[in-house]
Amino acid sequence: MTEQSLTPFGYSDGDIDTNRSTAITLNELADQRLSRRNMLRGGGALIAATLGSSLLAACDNQDFGPNDSAPTVDAGAAATVSGGRLVTLSGTASDDRAVGAVSWTQTAGTPSVTLTNASSLKPTFIAPAVSAATTLTFQFTAIDDTGHSTSATTSVTINPAALGFTAVAKNKLDVVTVPTGYKVQVINRTGDPVLAGVPAYKNDGSDTNFAGRIGDHGDALYWYGLAATGTTRDATSSTRGLLVQNHENINIQYLHPAGPTNNTTAGPRPEAEAIKEIECHGVSVTEYSVTANGSWTFNQASTLNRRITPNTPMAFSGPAKGSDLLKTAYSTDGTTGRGTINNCANGTTPWGTAITCEENWAGYFRRPSADVAGRSAKELTALNRYGVTGNGNFSWATVVPADATSTIFRRWNASASGASATADFRNEPNQLGWIVEIDPYDATKTPRKRTALGRLGHEGCWPGAFVAGKKPAWYMGDNSRREYLYKFVSATAWAEADATAADRLATGDKYLDNGTLYVAKFNADGSGQWLPLVFGQNGVTSTAAVYPFADQADVLVNARLAADVVGATPMDRPEWTAVNPVTGEVYLTLTNNNAAGRPLNGTDAANPRHYNDPFGAAATPSYGNPNGHIIRLKEAGNTTEATAFTWDIYLFGAGADLDPANINLSGLTADQDFSSPDGLYFSRPTNPAGQVKPLLWIETDDGAYTDVTNCMLLAAMPGSVGDGGTRTITNTGTGGATATQATRIGAAPTAATLKRFLVGPVECEITGIDSTPDGRTLFVGIQHPGEGGSAAAPTSHWPDSQTGAAAATVRPRSAVVVITKEDGGVVGL
Repeated sequence: MTEQSLTPFGYSDGDIDTNRSTAITLNELADQRLSRRNMLRGGGALIAATLGSSLLAACDNQDFGPNDSAPTVDAGAAATVSGGRLVTLSGTASDDRAVGAVSWTQTAGTPSVTLTNASSLKPTFIAPAVSAATTLTFQFTAIDDTGHSTSATTSVTINPAALGFTAVAKNKLDVVTVPTGYKVQVINRTGDPVLAGVPAYKNDGSDTNFAGRIGDHGDALYWYGLAATGTTRDATSSTRGLLVQNHENINIQYLHPAGPTNNTTAGPRPEAEAIKEIECHGVSVTEYSVTANGSWTFNQASTLNRRITPNTPMAFSGPAKGSDLLKTAYSTDGTTGRGTINNCANGTTPWGTAITCEENWAGYFRRPSADVAGRSAKELTALNRYGVTGNGNFSWATVVPADATSTIFRRWNASASGASATADFRNEPNQLGWIVEIDPYDATKTPRKRTALGRLGHEGCWPGAFVAGKKPAWYMGDNSRREYLYKFVSATAWAEADATAADRLATGDKYLDNGTLYVAKFNADGSGQWLPLVFGQNGVTSTAAVYPFADQADVLVNARLAADVVGATPMDRPEWTAVNPVTGEVYLTLTNNNAAGRPLNGTDAANPRHYNDPFGAAATPSYGNPNGHIIRLKEAGNTTEATAFTWDIYLFGAGADLDPANINLSGLTADQDFSSPDGLYFSRPTNPAGQVKPLLWIETDDGAYTDVTNCMLLAAMPGSVGDGGTRTITNTGTGGATATQATRIGAAPTAATLKRFLVGPVECEITGIDSTPDGRTLFVGIQHPGEGGSAAAPTSHWPDSQTGAAAATVRPRSAVVVITKEDGGVVGL
């Protein structure tokens, strides 16, 4: 019998109910019970259902009638946030029976976001970067245990990203101070073990084997992502990766039990002390991963952990490889060398290699003033131009090694003492001052010194945009007063496939060994030119009066002299470079200058200030440009291949109390004022802080404002070149003499576009910065806290002081701080 054959009062055998009410049929009830509980094995639905009410009651005494209602849901109220913030959706669901499952989906608005825990009542997502208010719509659905579902929607309006923290006040505390809502973890302290089997650091001066420990004076750093397991590169990983960090210099007083022995011009220095000091320099590669509770942990067993020191073998590449100017008793063919030193700022490549920069290397060499015999006029000109004179910072050349055949100390004596360049180390200074490329994912690969990028006091080597079919460029400061800004443009146009090349250093050969090195000239009208440093052009010839060049290798080894010849603009100590990932504009920190380097009548439009900023309670005069500034340029045609640019000065360092008409030209307030900008970094374009209007981080290395505050980190959201105007200022020198100077000033910052994010501990420098690709973890270097103290009387106890009062005998150490937002959002926004 079928249901369709039933008559209103016909006979039923019980298979169906002839009652035409809305009650559920017995078969339907049985089917529902089977599909929902799956409790009965074998037998038909009718048999199961007729077992009686006792069995039905065992199924939670719930009503299975047709009046069972769908869930009641609420997707929460509409909300408004800004880009980079963590958004938590909040749904509620109830049912007369039980809610079986919930889910969220984005149903409208762009861009699409990734919901974390989308099958929960409270999923989260990071608000994307937008250029204007954008509304995203989300649907919340709940399904009960009978399959009924109900949905509701809510919306979240995303506003453009903004600085999302309260400015940190200036202070002189012995801790790292960050905004409310942020937390700090300390990692990679000087002396921490890097290699397996190296014991914990005692920090009493007795520790050895710094070739297996974190070096001193941690500087520039960069995060290189790793796959979840193994050693494979994953550039997108924010949870596991390698931290590659420079180690620029040393606090020698804290490395030995009672300070250094015989650290004088005469020496001799003890071999063990000198080895420790040498090994404290260089680069470290350490593997880190984040735990479930959000803390970061070091993997000491990682095969990728590595120390690169001044004794590590190096290979030369590019036009100067094999030049007579690179030949020494160690490298008689000029193709190899030892180590890297005074590594300050850095750079990177899209194929996954690290670039480290050899900065003020000249001061490590011993070369007495009497070292002129047998030297040509050319040699003396070059040595003096790079400052290779004196007794050497740590007198390593005075060590008498136990192994008489060892040359690791003799190499620091740059005197011409042998019969030829291959019999001594007169050319050893020429082996330093280069850009060094390292493959962090392969410890077996020898680092390469890329001579095509010139020999300078390299401070930074940041790349411009990589555009398929266009030649990429790297921008470099030369960190000394009255030095220059440089750019290297590869001879090879960029191919996207090379970003994932298996042989990373071979890819470096392709892009970094051939190209053109340029130096910048800034004109008063806001224009500028990139002047090529090419043998045979612009006076860079064998008849140049300043220095007669022999060939292109000579030009690159003596790039400063070539820049002198072509008429580049001397700058107020050019340091880090950074490139806006959206606009391509290039930023350069000009840390400071003194009265000798920037006299009253020696200013120019790009370096326009000469003034006095009295220091300390005694108001000690400090003339010149002691607070520094940040200049920026826009390439013609927005291409790295350009040979012309426009420029303005983005920010002028100054105390908020200084003359706003002629010194505090950016109108800085107490929440914004700073001095001596040094480190510079734009957030990664892989997260909202580096998109649309990228976040710029500014680090300071200050001597002019430390009477008021420790060094600091600021966050900024700059505009573009040309957003301000021209200004003529009046500079004032000693005795009240004045002179006017016209310049070009960027738009004044506001409280929404510039504020102080961090203040460091006593006597430190803030240097080195990067984030994970998602922008939710920020790594910041704290260098040389307590540098003015001694082993017996340290002037800082950081990082021990970060978590509470430290004993007065605890020696300070450089370290990296890991900064995260307590709610999990993008740092800074």
